[in-house]
Amino acid sequence: MSRSVRVGAVALTLSLASLAAVGCSGPATSTPQAAGDKAAEVVKVTSCGRQLSFTGAPKRAVTLDQSATEVLLELGLQDRMAGTSNLKTKIAPEYREAYGKVPVLSPKLLGGEQLRAAAPDLAVAGFNDHFTKDRAGTREELAALGLPTFLSAVDCPQQNAAGKSPFDLLLEDYRNLGKVFGVEERAEKLVRDQRAMLDKAAKDSAGVRGAPRAVWVYSVYGDAPYVAGKTAMASEMSRIAGAKNAFDDLDEDWPSVTWEEVAKRNPDFIVVGDLSERGKPGDSAADKLAAIRGNPVMAQLDAVRKNRFITVPGTEMDPSVRTVDALPRLTAGMKALGHAGR
Repeated sequence: MSRSVRVGAVALTLSLASLAAVGCSGPATSTPQAAGDKAAEVVKVTSCGRQLSFTGAPKRAVTLDQSATEVLLELGLQDRMAGTSNLKTKIAPEYREAYGKVPVLSPKLLGGEQLRAAAPDLAVAGFNDHFTKDRAGTREELAALGLPTFLSAVDCPQQNAAGKSPFDLLLEDYRNLGKVFGVEERAEKLVRDQRAMLDKAAKDSAGVRGAPRAVWVYSVYGDAPYVAGKTAMASEMSRIAGAKNAFDDLDEDWPSVTWEEVAKRNPDFIVVGDLSERGKPGDSAADKLAAIRGNPVMAQLDAVRKNRFITVPGTEMDPSVRTVDALPRLTAGMKALGHAGR
């Protein structure tokens, strides 16, 4: 159930005034504490090329997508969230109680006026395309209003140190958010837990034979499938599990291709993302399977004729706290298809 936000002139004026009082991005100097001469500690992190400085932990964070929402909930930060938005699927069961305490500013994409009306002191997103003029506003525009923006390092790999995998960047997000909010111990526990899952998946891959080729299908719009490219989390998951992403030659996350291009790659198996709850045509796993089987070129593939499919929740294909959950599904599916001997 969504709780909508009505934006009025008074609320907007108040929110703009509130934003002006918030710590902004870029270098900042220490400010004195109210109760003494000792300067307050300034916490600094770099987020996708932008340095953020904080003299106190955020108390009114707003998340622009479900990935960011669930990361903050996993870190136990629901009491410091002024709102969420853009729910793709049901919130994971373990977060539902905490999620119920946070206002839903919009069930879909959040606009700039809605964001400002919430008087946030930090905007957090997993994807850079939220920060555009026709959505929440550019990071530069929001910084000018005094609103710092935290963007997942996974969505700006070109601005990060070479040699880091998407999962390295995701775990780095947890650490940086833990530092910003002053919950470093929670963040480190999350990093340890997820690193253990990654290590287990890598260990399980030792039994995989022949680096089988996988095609990951995220969405199907009309007759156009969107598949995992080289920079998608799914490509890294394939590598960890001992498989080969068939579209690693495309330097994108989720490029649109043709079914003919998929057929040319002749995958050993196809991973289908289930986004049933998003509700668009082509989102459900059933829709995707129908499109695959109904295409005359795809229907001739061994993977299709032999029903060599693995289904995972689509949200686990995105960089989020849930991404690691796709790995045991992938390794179990590969084992069931005969690609792993144990």
